[in-house]
Order: sequence, then C-alpha cells, then structure tokens
Amino acid sequence: MKSFNVVLFFFSTVFVAAAQTGTNAVAPREMALQDCIQEALQHNLDVQIERYNPQISLYNLRAAYGGYDPLLNISGKHSYSVSPSTLNPYSTNTIPASVFKSEFFKSDIGSTLPWGLQYDFSGNIADSITTYPPLPGYENTAGSIGVTLTQPLLKNFWIDNTRLTIKVAKNRLKYSEQGLRQQVITSVTAVENAYYELIYAQENVKVQQKALELAQTQLDQDNQRVQIGTLAILSVQQDEAQVATSRANLIAAQSTLNTDQNTLKNLLTDEYSRWHDMDIQPTATLEAPLQLFDLQDSWSKGMTERPDLLQAQLNVKQQGIQLKYYRNQLFPELDLIGTYGFNGAGREFSGAFGQFNEGNAPFYSYGAQLSVPLSNVGPRNQYKSNKATLQQIVLQLKQLEQNVLVEIDNAVKQAQSNYQSVDATRQARIYAEAALDAEQKTYTVGKATTFEVLQYQNNLTAARSQEIRALANYNEALANLAAQEGSTLERHGIKLEVK
Repeated sequence: MKSFNVVLFFFSTVFVAAAQTGTNAVAPREMALQDCIQEALQHNLDVQIERYNPQISLYNLRAAYGGYDPLLNISGKHSYSVSPSTLNPYSTNTIPASVFKSEFFKSDIGSTLPWGLQYDFSGNIADSITTYPPLPGYENTAGSIGVTLTQPLLKNFWIDNTRLTIKVAKNRLKYSEQGLRQQVITSVTAVENAYYELIYAQENVKVQQKALELAQTQLDQDNQRVQIGTLAILSVQQDEAQVATSRANLIAAQSTLNTDQNTLKNLLTDEYSRWHDMDIQPTATLEAPLQLFDLQDSWSKGMTERPDLLQAQLNVKQQGIQLKYYRNQLFPELDLIGTYGFNGAGREFSGAFGQFNEGNAPFYSYGAQLSVPLSNVGPRNQYKSNKATLQQIVLQLKQLEQNVLVEIDNAVKQAQSNYQSVDATRQARIYAEAALDAEQKTYTVGKATTFEVLQYQNNLTAARSQEIRALANYNEALANLAAQEGSTLERHGIKLEVK
C-alpha cells in the first residue's frame, strides 16, 4: 500500500510538471511590468486601432479648409447662324441674307475668405463676324474683366457653414486625441491587472503544490500507522480523498495559470502565434507598498485628467459652436455687393486686350441686397432644438462629473480596504501555520484525529491562497485607482504624442 501511494505521488508530480511545461517549449522570458507595458504600447491591437482616429480627424480638419479653395471655371463657345433674305416692310428693297459667326470665351476664379467675404475674378471676350454674301463681313471684338465682392453683414457674418465645419473638425481632433489617451490608459491598466494576476496564478500553483505535499506526507505517515496497527483504515481513506482533492486543486490552479498567460500575451502582441509557446516569467513579486491616499487630490486629478470627462467637455463646446451657427442663421441676409473692372472692344482680339491694359473704359457698381424670410420656421426651430440639446449635454456632463467623483471615492476605499486585507491575511496565514504545527504534534501523541489534521491543512492552504490574493488585489486596486483618476500615463512616465 505504501509503495503504491509513493508511485502515485511520483506520477502526479510528473503530470503536474508536464502540465506546467507542456505548452511552454520555449525558454522562459523574464519580463518586468514596464517591459510588458512597452510591448503593449507598440503592439496592442486596441491601441493600434485607436491610433488611426486622430489621423482620420486630422485629415477631416484639413478637408474642412477645402471650403476656402478657389474654384476656376473656363468655358468657350462657337456660334454659327444664317439669316435668310427678307423683304423690307418699309421699302421695296430686300434685306439680304447674312451669316453670323462668333467665338466666346469666359473664365472666372472665386471662393470665400475666412471672414465670409466672397470674391469672384472674371473675364470674358467675344469675337463676332457678320457677313452679307458676297460682301465682306464686319468683325467686332468686345469683352470685360473685373472682380465682384460680396460681404455678409448679418447672416453668415461671424460664422458660416465652412467656419462651422472647421471649428467642429478641430473639436473632433481633440476628442479623438482624448479617445486615444483613454484607450492607452485602458490597455495599460489591463496589462497591469493581467501581470499581477499571472504572478498570483504562479504563486497559487506553489500553494497548491505545498498542499499536495502536505496531504501526501499525511497519507504516508498514516499508512505506516495502519501497518503497525495504531490507526484505522478509515483514516487512510480520508487521507487519500485529501490527496485527490489537492491534486484536483493543483490541476485547476495550473489551468488558471495557463489562461492568465494567454490573457497577458493577448494584450502584448498583435501576433499571438509567435508568443503562444512563450513562458512569461514576471520579475516582480507581490508586495504591498504603502501609499498615502488623498481623496481631494484624486478628485482633482479626475476632474482635469480623465479622458472621458475631457471628451464630455469637448461635446459641450461642440454643441456651443453649432448653437452659435444656428443663432446666426436667424438673421436676415444683408450683403454689401461691389464690382469693379474694365471693358474692351476692337476689330480684333488684340484691340480688346489692348483696352484692358490701358484701363480707359472702367466700370463699377456697389450696393446692398436684403433678403428677409417671412416666417423663418426652419432656422428658429433648429436653434431651439440645438439650445435644448446643449442644456441636455451640460446635464450629462454634470452627471458624468458626479459619477467620476463616486468612482474615485470607491476606488480609494477599495485600495485602502485591500491594503488592510494584506496584513490581515498575512496574520491569518501565520496563525494557520502555527495551528497546523500544533495539531500535528497533538496528532502524533494520539490526541487528535486525521480529520482534524486535514482540516487544519485545508485552513492553511486557504490562508496562503488568501494572502497572495490580497496582495494581487491591492496592486490591482492601485492600478484601477490611477485609471479612475486618469493618471495612469503619469504614473508610468508615459508621454503620449499624437502625430
């Protein structure tokens, strides 16, 4: 019986070792937390995806300035017309047939300036020939060049559609930058949590291995007592059940370790297949560094650094920009209009162009035009709708600010509680070790049962597991508190540059 149990323990140990190394054929890779964070910043897929949003927003902003691009139009037309001969109603003469030919060219370039002034530089010239066959024809060339300016004074004066688009695009660029910052904070926090979970899983495997060793030692000792007749076979069966339970717990702990390895790898790489067989070995240990918590300071950080809160503030500003635009649309159109240029005429093109150059045939005009909508139902209701939307968004911002305060308050309390749990679980583990030692001594002299010893072993295993769980929880709580404050990047010395 004893030899069978020794062999069973040997094979279970080999099985566990194989489970630990079966999927880790590559040599272990030691990684500090900062190494993991650096890998995630470069290769995490969520971060890579989010990095495109500021680029897209920047391109959209540049595209918005296309509203100021000048537009060049060029056109030309050839005309030909034959008029048949007709009788003159006032005489007996006949109006001879005529042939009319003309060439017409026109071009203009115009756009809008950032303060709303619309400009249009235009020029046109036409060359026409009228002939009365068989007599020679008469050729005439005429044209003009000039500029037309239109300046809004009310509607579209302080903001128009192009300026609205640009202002909103600038706002969305800042919004996307905060979105990238939020994703980096989320990913870094996830890496921290996964890193500490991996350490916990490794330590928990060691705890379960010690539990299996304790159970196996108890079984071996009880087998000897059964052979010499000082212990009933029922106690050995209890020991065997404990060994089986400890072995199952060890297998479950190893499975959790493998899962935590994969969780961390998934956060660090965009090529999981290359990392699949890698065995990440954290260089850090689970410790509980003392940290002084200042709720007011944490609240201050949250109000100024939380990316989602800054995005909400940008939403309020965006709605304010749109409200300003719709308010301007309530006004009637009152535009100043002015034109200035030169005319030219001659028998040929050169004659007309010569007069353009001399500038002795100027023309100009100026005035104003007023357009008043009689009901203005659309703009008035759009303005009211946007005003109500702004009030709603302001309330949403206030709600988010309050939620941030509550979340930070909860995170601070959770970190404080977890720190206290570290000391409590450490003391519980020390007491559990002492209690098991005392119970084993009592058992040796026959004043305790196997069941009681096994119970103390279970208590010790649970205390050891709770201690490392408390350590992991405390470190994760610190990471989560920084995420709630929005200070994760500052905490790790990460400088985020958006190109």
